[in-house]
Amino acid sequence: MPIGPARMPLMDHLGELRMRLVRIVVVLFVSICVFYLATPTIGQFLLLPIADCIPTDAEGFGDLVALDPFEAFSTRFIIALWTSFVACAPIILWQILAFFLPALKPNERKWFIPTIAAAVALFIQGTIFCYLIILHPAFVFLTDQAAGLGTIEARMSTYIDMIIKFELGFGFAFELPLIVFYLVIFDVVPYKKIRGAWRTVYVVLLVISAMVTPDASPVTMLLMFAALVALYEISLLIARIALRRRIAREKEEELEDLRELGLEE
Repeated sequence: MPIGPARMPLMDHLGELRMRLVRIVVVLFVSICVFYLATPTIGQFLLLPIADCIPTDAEGFGDLVALDPFEAFSTRFIIALWTSFVACAPIILWQILAFFLPALKPNERKWFIPTIAAAVALFIQGTIFCYLIILHPAFVFLTDQAAGLGTIEARMSTYIDMIIKFELGFGFAFELPLIVFYLVIFDVVPYKKIRGAWRTVYVVLLVISAMVTPDASPVTMLLMFAALVALYEISLLIARIALRRRIAREKEEELEDLRELGLEE
């Protein structure tokens, strides 16, 4: 559906909203059906980083335990559902944001496509960071807690649910640079103020790291904290460069106006 005009009757707006929601539901439904068939492969891929923390079969694949048939079905459905959300994220974001696009001013619309691209890229980077760096040490720490107390049963729903929570938590946490960048660029929070309050920001990031990580592992929390601090500093650096260019452009426009006034005189 193309982007509608800024001014439409209320019923037309509601009709456009309904069509966009229908498109999202249809895309997700088709995607879930496709990914449900591939859930064994996707599940084994998710288990690769923690292969030495779970039982494996003769072929080296993860061998998790389901206590009943419904648990196996619900686990496969959850894998298919979240995989579909990630795979269809560009379409979902486009349909949602395109509904609000007509209400934006022309100078605000130029941020539209870059915002979608940056949000998707940052989310994917967060999931990759979690998959490659976080999952293994997190599960090693958690499974080591059973030493001297007993053995851990690798239950299918629990392990898959934990992995998905880790992936989603880091994916959303990596959206931080986008938020900080727009807060500074649109002067919601002045650059000097947010730069000067770095101690407070670091404490807030530490609290966020403790809240987002699904486990209570200090290793996981500190790794996320380090990643968020790095992303925060990078976003401020990019914002500073953008502000410098904007200030220089505004100065050039002022000088140009003065020259024109001088010529008129």
